[in-house]
Amino acid sequence: MKDSVAEECLYLAFSHQCRDCIFPLHTSISLFLLSYCDCKLFKVFLVPTGEDVGDQFVTKLVGDLEVHLISRRQLPAVVQSCCLPALVMRDGRFCRAGLSVVLRHIIQKTYEADPSKKDVLELLGFKKTCLKACAEVSQWTRLCEISIPLAVEGVLTGSPEHCQTIPPDILLLERKLGEPVRVHNDDKIRRQKLQLQKAGAKAAVPVLGSGAREEGKTVEMHERALPSLELSLAFSKLLVQDLSDAANREAPHIRRTKTSDLPLLDHVFAEGLYFTLADIVLLPCIHQFLVIPCVKKQGKSLVNLPLISSWYRRVQEVPGVKKAAGKCNMELLQLPELMSAPEEQLQGFSSVPEESEEENEDSHFIGGPRPTMTKLMENGIEAKFSPHPCPSWTLDWANLPSAVSPGEGKMSRDRALRKQQQLNNLVAAVTKLAKPGDVIVDFCSGGGHVGIVLAHMLPSCQVVLIENKELSLIRAKDRSDELGLSNIWFIQANLDYFNGTFNIGVALHACGVATDMVMEHCVKARAAFVISPCCYGFIQNTVKFKYPRSHQFKEILSYKEHMILCRFADQTAVQLPPERRLIGKQCMGLVDLDRAWAAEERNYSVQVISMEPESCSPKNDMIVGIPT
Repeated sequence: MKDSVAEECLYLAFSHQCRDCIFPLHTSISLFLLSYCDCKLFKVFLVPTGEDVGDQFVTKLVGDLEVHLISRRQLPAVVQSCCLPALVMRDGRFCRAGLSVVLRHIIQKTYEADPSKKDVLELLGFKKTCLKACAEVSQWTRLCEISIPLAVEGVLTGSPEHCQTIPPDILLLERKLGEPVRVHNDDKIRRQKLQLQKAGAKAAVPVLGSGAREEGKTVEMHERALPSLELSLAFSKLLVQDLSDAANREAPHIRRTKTSDLPLLDHVFAEGLYFTLADIVLLPCIHQFLVIPCVKKQGKSLVNLPLISSWYRRVQEVPGVKKAAGKCNMELLQLPELMSAPEEQLQGFSSVPEESEEENEDSHFIGGPRPTMTKLMENGIEAKFSPHPCPSWTLDWANLPSAVSPGEGKMSRDRALRKQQQLNNLVAAVTKLAKPGDVIVDFCSGGGHVGIVLAHMLPSCQVVLIENKELSLIRAKDRSDELGLSNIWFIQANLDYFNGTFNIGVALHACGVATDMVMEHCVKARAAFVISPCCYGFIQNTVKFKYPRSHQFKEILSYKEHMILCRFADQTAVQLPPERRLIGKQCMGLVDLDRAWAAEERNYSVQVISMEPESCSPKNDMIVGIPT
């Protein structure tokens, strides 16, 4: 165990303390999870953002967890390029950054160290996907990871008048808790619920003491009339038990009931029936909101947030929660049970629009690209492809170490050849731009095909691989270690959690909006970029990006018309008829021209180039931009 402690270091920001909480809230959430998991596998550092604080003060804040203070300038170099919280391995080259990525890793490492902690692994939810999707594409991840912590911090730091209204993101959570639950065995559970409703059955519901898991106490069972089956299922999962066969048996008339006539499932916890990481993330945030003096005094949190109040009470019954709260000096409130507020009372609060609701309605359309392309042509806009700067340039693959080649993976010979051809194009463009000492970031790096070649070919440059998928990045690190590369870092994070300075950004087949995210990162850093887009059909308006991107396209095309171009830009597969592929290529060129012009509006010189040979990929566009 002692070796494990030194394996990884956890760095948490520390701005201030407010009552029983360490801020920013991401730090309180991380410490709460460590306490809940009883995890001491990591060496924990607090990184003050303001004035230094004494060791004794910090020790008091975090209970029995050993914590060290470190200044920002003392952080490992790779961590200085990331937002906190962040975890870094002993060699200082592999970093995990961002709340969800860090919390998921803590859970996985806790279970690996002690496989008896199955309840900890269950926090990752069905198929271990809880908060796995990045905040840019998942509204739920964004709400838990970003929006609600920021909303609560905003109320805490705002004026008393700021407390007069409940933040929209808190109201959005209230609405989410009121939505019907979907689970993987949805139909079966809903039939069980119907059977219980018709039988007017009573079921044994476990009442869980706060120390049940830790102290090995027998959990008491009380007979209580259940409004539904949900609570029974939720707590049987927490106890790692199965319900009795009798509860699972369905009567013939129940089996014959149409799915549309089955009762909907209600929330027990944040994501549905089962206690997950989302509840761990939300608890410190909602607790801090409920104990804000002006909110508590007005009672709005109880009257207008009945579902959140019920959730807050229910979470406290989960084994280990009260003990973890005690370690973190969180004095959980004992809220009274409330009836749900009348619908008309909540209507004014819960009418928070879904993200891009209006635009997403537009995306379901039937139509072809010709009218849109004609409209652009009438305004003098056609797809433009600049000549390739070095069409015959190629790496000497035969004489490169085998670990550099993409063929080292489990791909076919033909696919490996096409991947080499794609890399020829990107590496040629980057090599032409790079200077000794440059930092080159391979965004959405996957298994590191681009970044590893660049690190090998440009030893005087620092290469950074950023990827959200852990297994892909681990494979890349293994290849890098085999090559003995010392000029390469690995960061498992969403793009928003990388804030380092760099000179060139590169991305091979960045899917959908990811291309625009990479371009935006590069533009903000005033870095050159070499990007090959992909998955145009996944493009849609998000919180950060609205389409079309450039002023010229916006003056001509609506969002719906632009989406037509995006959908048909995906029609470039080799098995399609030649005429259809040609239209797909033109649509690709137009979407990327819009992106290029958007960058030019921000003082970039941009070219859209076709890769050579074009057969190397159906998605063979390459956008090369240089700050002017």
